Amino acid sequence: MRVVIAGAHGKIARHLGRLLAERGDSVLGLIRNPDHAAELRADGVEPRLADLELIDAAELAAQLAGADVAVFAAGAGPGSGTPRKDTVDRAASVLLAEACEQAGVRRFLQISAMGTTRPNPPDVGEAFGAYLDAKRAAEADLRRRDLDWTILRPGRLTDDAPTGRVRLGASVERAEVTRADVAAVLLALIGERRSVHRALEVVNGDAPVAEAVEAAVAR
Repeated sequence: MRVVIAGAHGKIARHLGRLLAERGDSVLGLIRNPDHAAELRADGVEPRLADLELIDAAELAAQLAGADVAVFAAGAGPGSGTPRKDTVDRAASVLLAEACEQAGVRRFLQISAMGTTRPNPPDVGEAFGAYLDAKRAAEADLRRRDLDWTILRPGRLTDDAPTGRVRLGASVERAEVTRADVAAVLLALIGERRSVHRALEVVNGDAPVAEAVEAAVAR
């Protein structure tokens, strides 16, 4: 399987790239900073320069040729300004989805965020509110497309060691989840056809990843 990861140098993406490479998949990592290429190669990921704030859909579609799956893992990051929440967290996801349609890449996994199913609370900060707005809009765009999409909404992300155990479902109580465990769930969902056209929330819990995925998609 050939998997393209947008935002491939991100923390979840690095975990996912290594897991895919270890499994024997071919992994293409889209990055905008050439300084990150060596680290991706060390992970077993083929780096490809593609700035999702500058490239157009036709150019990106050409880079996706031969791919089976695309994963949107890009993000403006906590230190970015409010405008980049829109240009990266929304517009870059829209761009990748459009490029996938043009390139014939049907399978699309999008990393979103918990909180997109309801209006922002009154006390939400400007930057985080813009982030949720961007993720909400990216999800809405994806739902309108003729793609085999799955949306994964993690809880509060941590860099702790993976537990291998999660709670996964259409709606779960907000809690922490390690980035490594999110990557493991993504790995399990990529080939799971019953997850197509589903949005799932994930936090750390008691069930092993494989069991949690099976229970979530069987409902």
